[in-house]
Amino acid sequence: MIKTIIFDIGNVLAGFDWRGHYRSFGYDEAMVERLARATVKSPAWQEYDRGVLSDEEILDLFIQNDPALEQDIRKVLASFSTLITRYDYAIDWIIKWKAKGYQVLVLSNYSDKGLKESWHSLDFLPYVDGGILSFREKLIKPMPEIYRLLLSRYGLRPEECVFLDDTPENVDAARREGIWGIRFENREQAETELEKLGVC
Repeated sequence: MIKTIIFDIGNVLAGFDWRGHYRSFGYDEAMVERLARATVKSPAWQEYDRGVLSDEEILDLFIQNDPALEQDIRKVLASFSTLITRYDYAIDWIIKWKAKGYQVLVLSNYSDKGLKESWHSLDFLPYVDGGILSFREKLIKPMPEIYRLLLSRYGLRPEECVFLDDTPENVDAARREGIWGIRFENREQAETELEKLGVC
């Protein structure tokens, strides 16, 4: 029987709208994609979430990917305030599950910079029962250690947990730890998948 629902944050409880953020600076689609290849689509992006490098060190990695875009990279990443967008349903959804008796946690690859600069889009966090943000632990999904840490910290039995994430690799990693996993596409689809597991 499922007792704990574990949510990813980005594109599940809040939007990770890098495309809209970059467009807001007036860049055309070609430049948006070029910036993305140097930043959010680069493996170096994970270093924000890993929390072991300074913001300047991470920027240096992005600039190395496309040195001609240094000023543009610095400009679009000066603030994350419009990079993360609020999902109107997040608070009500969390309250719904808690009212039904489920423990609700978050497990997210998230950066210190993102937490500080996008708090207005994360107003659901006070409603959850806890969780793990990657930068605090220096671990990121899909590393098995981050799932094991969550289970240990909250005294959870994996077979009594379900994890929702929009990234298949992260869901697969949870399943390897014995946690039920759902690939999140939208709220309605997730509700259907949860109901199949007896979460309703």
